[in-house]
Amino acid sequence: MKTKAQDIMRYAHWATVGLLTLGLWVSAMAAEFVVRDIRIEGLRRISAGTIFNYLPVKVGDYFDESQSGSAIRTLFKTGFFKDVRIERDGDVLVVHVVERPSIDSITFEGNENLETEKLLDSLQQIGFAKGEVFNRSSYAQVEQELRRAYFAQGKYAVRIKSTVTPLERNRVAVNFDISEGRVATIKKINVVGNSVFDDDELTDLFQLSTTGWWAFLTKRDQYSKPRLAADLETLRSYYLDRGYINFRIDSTQVSISPDKQDVYITINVTEGDRFRVSSVDIIGDLVVAPQELTGLVVLRQGDVFSRKKVTESTTALATRLGQEGYSFANVNAVPDIDNENRQVKVSFFVDPGKRVYVRRITFKGNAKTRDEVLRREMRQLEGAWIDTSKVERSKTRLERLGFFDAVNVETPAVPGTQDQVDVEITVEERSSGNLLAGIGYSQTQGFIFNSEIAQENFLGTGNRVSVTFNNSDVNRAFGLGFTNPYFTDDGVSLGFEADYRETDAADANLSRYTLDEIQGAFNFGIPITEFDFIDLGVRVEHTRFSPGSNASNEIVAFDRSVDGEFLAFLGTASFARDTRNRRILPDKGSVTRLSGEVAVPGGDITYFKTELYHQQFVSLLDDYTLILEGEIGYGDGYGDTDSLPLTDNFFAGGIRSVRGFKANTLGPRDSLNEPFGGNFKMVGSAEIVLPVPFLSDIKQFRLTGFFDIGNVYGDNQDFDLGDLRYSTGLGAIYLSPLGALTFSWGVPLKTRGGDETESFQFTFGTSF
Repeated sequence: MKTKAQDIMRYAHWATVGLLTLGLWVSAMAAEFVVRDIRIEGLRRISAGTIFNYLPVKVGDYFDESQSGSAIRTLFKTGFFKDVRIERDGDVLVVHVVERPSIDSITFEGNENLETEKLLDSLQQIGFAKGEVFNRSSYAQVEQELRRAYFAQGKYAVRIKSTVTPLERNRVAVNFDISEGRVATIKKINVVGNSVFDDDELTDLFQLSTTGWWAFLTKRDQYSKPRLAADLETLRSYYLDRGYINFRIDSTQVSISPDKQDVYITINVTEGDRFRVSSVDIIGDLVVAPQELTGLVVLRQGDVFSRKKVTESTTALATRLGQEGYSFANVNAVPDIDNENRQVKVSFFVDPGKRVYVRRITFKGNAKTRDEVLRREMRQLEGAWIDTSKVERSKTRLERLGFFDAVNVETPAVPGTQDQVDVEITVEERSSGNLLAGIGYSQTQGFIFNSEIAQENFLGTGNRVSVTFNNSDVNRAFGLGFTNPYFTDDGVSLGFEADYRETDAADANLSRYTLDEIQGAFNFGIPITEFDFIDLGVRVEHTRFSPGSNASNEIVAFDRSVDGEFLAFLGTASFARDTRNRRILPDKGSVTRLSGEVAVPGGDITYFKTELYHQQFVSLLDDYTLILEGEIGYGDGYGDTDSLPLTDNFFAGGIRSVRGFKANTLGPRDSLNEPFGGNFKMVGSAEIVLPVPFLSDIKQFRLTGFFDIGNVYGDNQDFDLGDLRYSTGLGAIYLSPLGALTFSWGVPLKTRGGDETESFQFTFGTSF
């Protein structure tokens, strides 16, 4: 009986379970339905299409309550809504939403140090901007971002109070009331653990510095995390370049005083021992002669280890391989450190990869300039292996044309190949046609009016056509010129010019006479190498000479010798070598020019003049450049002409010669004690380009400290070093939109009785 009862109970249990399961299944079947339509309720600003894009349910889908949670979470993730509900109305799925408000305006009060536009830009980067959805959950990031912007300016005591004001049509206005506080300055920088170099020597390397009188110019006393990171790398390089290969920075602490006005920086270092180079090897696939590669390595056995020299050697080796077409070559320096003997073995591992060839050279952006004008400047050729030095030289030649504001070169690999690249050159053309008119003032020439109609790139051919007119107290000139830089395919240039000039020498601090000159000239330019050029030309000059009132004996005598006018036929020749990186305000390379002209028989006078000029740019430090410049000139008459005509004499003194002395006043003087010029000139200068912290990014400005030396000698004078004049001072050049401004403040160091000095000199509006 007991067993039978148990069986009955078991059957009853399973029957109950079955009925419950059946009921749940029937209930589930009843809850699932086919969505015949979707209705959105509560939208005010956001479109229904946005909902449909995010909603994971479409018309025609089966839908039940288990899918509601997923759909609601998906809509919440958009950030557009603060409440979402999903209901069923028959076969219609109803989505109820409550939109978050939009940001109608963002205003700031009290922000004096940071402009409103900069603050708005910083907030926009985190998605907080006018028109965006206002989200309370992300609102906390806003004040943090504003504080970060002020911390970057060194204002750690900043206080920010924000107010959110609801507006009609589900909008809000956000206002930030800011109390900026004073900029926190660096009170102390400590380096801990150093014994080889003292604190002052190390901290002098840093961009960051403690407060000083110059702080308002450089802001070096304001803490900046990026600046500190740069200083730490400078410190690391300083040690590694001096053999301390195991040097490390253990930690860096930056602390702020309780009043948040002073910053203290502590840098903990471990110097380690100084290492020397035990050997230098070059290994790998040496596609260039090992002896040549060894000569490129500036690190030698026995030297103190220097990471800078390792980097220079690696770059030199990769550049040399690039010249042979291995533009993707890898050169890795592998140091093998012997801590016991404090030595390091440096191995340069060379993997040239495959030689790469240029498939195609293309130009972009040259809407006016013809392709051939650009292509003829290219030193890299299609079909040849790529030579990185030739690619760089091609870029330099294009920049020196003066037709483009920017020249960018890319060498992308040809898809599907491993040994081909294209050279793609993109240029930004500048206006090559100019109608210029200007007025300026020069201490030498007085007020100047000049105008020029010039087309540097006439009809996109690269030819230059110009018509000029200049007027000043000294000169009035008219000119016409034409130059074809590629008269032949080999780069031989052809040019001609015609000029008329009236000169009043007395207004230029010279003797009393006037000139009326007419000249015409042809010249040919012949390239010898990539950097060397020869220029040959002929010129015809007709000059009308008129002594001024109460002219000196020398002027009267010359006037009688030429009977008031003379004709000269001249042959000109020059050789130039120019490796400068730019034509205007260069800072690398040099230029050497030897020129001469001869007035040949057939004219009224015969004479010769020759000049040698050299300018060298030497990089001293990262921010300093030494400029060495010198010029020597000599001339004399021959045949029936006893001496160099006074109209062709050399002069010195002034802003473009020996500064600190009045223009053209050095050298021989006539019977009235007025500058007369001479037939031999020697001038020179040494200048150091000085960095100007608050103008370091302005490439049109240059400040120099100079030392000038020079003088002019006449026919009856022997060259004497004791007659040279010296001066020193500061010079500045600014290439303004209105013309070049040149200033100098010179202090003569050696003078003689009768010398005319002039400390402050300037020119404005004349060509540079």
